[in-house]
Parts: sequence; C-alpha cells; structure tokens
Amino acid sequence: MWPRFTRAGAVLGALLALVIVTAGLLIWKTGSAASAAFQVVEVTLGQPVSSDDRAVRFVVRRGETAAAVGEQLQAAGLVRSALGFRLAVELAGLGSHLEAGEYELRPNMSLARVISILAQGRVVGDLLTIPEGWRATEIADALEHGGVTGRADFMAEVEHPDFPLPPVLAPAIGQGSLEGFLYPDSYRLLPRMPAAEVARTMVATFAHRLTPDLLQGFTAHGLTLRQAVTLASIVEREAVRPDERPVIASVYLNRLQRGMRLQADPTVQFALVGPNPAAEPPGGYWKSALSALDLRIRSPYNTYVVTGLPPGPICNPGLSSLEAVAHPASTEYLYFVARPDGSHAFARTLEEHERNVALYQGTSGQQ
Repeated sequence: MWPRFTRAGAVLGALLALVIVTAGLLIWKTGSAASAAFQVVEVTLGQPVSSDDRAVRFVVRRGETAAAVGEQLQAAGLVRSALGFRLAVELAGLGSHLEAGEYELRPNMSLARVISILAQGRVVGDLLTIPEGWRATEIADALEHGGVTGRADFMAEVEHPDFPLPPVLAPAIGQGSLEGFLYPDSYRLLPRMPAAEVARTMVATFAHRLTPDLLQGFTAHGLTLRQAVTLASIVEREAVRPDERPVIASVYLNRLQRGMRLQADPTVQFALVGPNPAAEPPGGYWKSALSALDLRIRSPYNTYVVTGLPPGPICNPGLSSLEAVAHPASTEYLYFVARPDGSHAFARTLEEHERNVALYQGTSGQQ
C-alpha cells in the first residue's frame, strides 16, 4: 500500500526540495552541503517572527524531540515554522543536543539565535542540587532558603491527594505523599516558582529515570513499585559506601523473605520526626545516636516494632539505590553492623553478628 501523503509531509517535502535546489548554488561557496542548506533555511524561514523584544519564558522538557520543541516554539510565536526549526536543527547536527531547562527567548530573535541558545543550555534561574537521601521536608527547606518557593506551599503539594501524576507512578503513589518520588538531581529553578511546578518537575524526572530494567528487577523480587522505592529509601540512608548498596539491599530482602523485622535505624529516625514536621527539629531530621527508648517508639515506620516494610518511603533515593534493589547482591546475609569508617560488617548468623557488634561497637547494633 502506498503511504498516505499528509499535509505536513507535503510541506516538509517542498521545503526540503527548496533547500536542496537552493543549497546546490551555495555549496561551492561553503564547501559543505549541510552548511549551505542551513543558510537557505535561515534566509527563508529563519527571520525573526517580529520586532517584539519582550521576554518569553520557554521550557524544554527532558527527552523532548526537536519536532516537539519546534511546534511549541511556533505556538509561542518564537519561530516562524516548526518544520523549519526541525530541519535547521537536524542540518546543524543538534537533533539530540537541545538542553532541557527554562529559557528566556524573544520574538525578535532569529532562528539561528534561538537554536544557539537551546543548544548551549543558556537557561535562566539558579542551579539547585537535591542530594540523594533527603526527605521531602529537607527539599522544602532548601527551596524556601533559595527563594524558589515556600516551604509550606511545597509540602502542601507533596501531600496533595489529587496531585497530577505520570501514569507510570499513579498506581504507586495514588492519593498518598510524593515522598520517595522527588528525584534527587540538579534543577534550574526560578525565584518565586509555583510549588506545584517544582514538584511536577521532580516527579517527572523520577518517572523518566524509571526504566523497564528497574521495573523488571523490582517485579523479579516480588516488590511493587511503592515497596521497591520504600526499600531503596532505606538502603539510601544506610549505605555510606556505594559498593555496599546491593549487599545491604540483599540483607533486607533476605529478612523480608523470612518474615524477620528489618530493624533499620533510618526508619526509626524518620519515625521520631514524623512524615511532615512543621519545622526542622533542633536535633536535625536524622538523629545520629538512637537510644533504647527510641527503638520502641510506636509508629508504623519503626521497623524495630513492626514487621515488613514501612507504609512508604522515608526519603528520596537516588538511581544507585533503586538499582541496588532491582539487582541486589546474591548473599545469605541477614545482619550487618557499622564499622568506625562507615563501612559495614555483614553476617549470616546471629552469633557471627554479635561477634561483629562486640568487635566494632561493643553494644547492640543493626540486626
């Protein structure tokens, strides 16, 4: 069957024909067919849309194609032709080099100028880095301190029962908190940015990083996405050395399979503060030295008193911890205890673990 010749295809075909014919006259001057063709596009469709010099905020999302960006630019009145933009980007060899971020463009910019800005990542706003292992309230504090958005406004979005979710995350989050799904990364954020937009950006980044390989790994170990992210958040807070993440994940998975309590200190630290404190506690969000009384706190997040995983993530894990849960080490370990240098001694039996505790801590330790 002959392919249907769409209107868009006809326009693009005509444009290509014009470029090819006209470019032939210029090749001898430039020595490059691509360079000549780019010049033709710039002359025919690359002129500014108008003389208007007003600043227009324009956002390029992660993973967006040049075609999609071109359509948005044309709709915003920033380029004359989406097809011309797409063709010029491809001719310049920049099809996969449009940087995600928020830009300040103007209708009086030429096509070449617009492409140059998008390709060089000249984004507006400050770069804010969210480290792995921060809880939502820590992120909210940083956003408020940086003048991006208010702490209370951001946490209202984090706890919003009707927050718009990417389809892949909707079953895992439902009407619950976004805790655990605010992806740790570096973001370009504007002052006084709406809290909902900040939260959407972080959640969308998490969804983008959630590969089929990760999902298959979670399923292979009998974990739902929410359970996997919850376990990854515990691994994130426990691990100091990156190479130990898969081993720590294996310990917790082994304990879950045997119906043992996880007895993970970070879950107690989270329980002591609660999911959404009004402000950072005087002692910080993560109490370093837990007492015997702390370990008995009544909370669904305290894995010393409840069996299984807590009801949700205790922090926002990074990609390495998610990968550790999807692809844990193959071990028979059921226990570990911290050494003074931050690494851990792992054990298969309680007796072996108690010897490690006596050797490295001299008191009761992680089981």
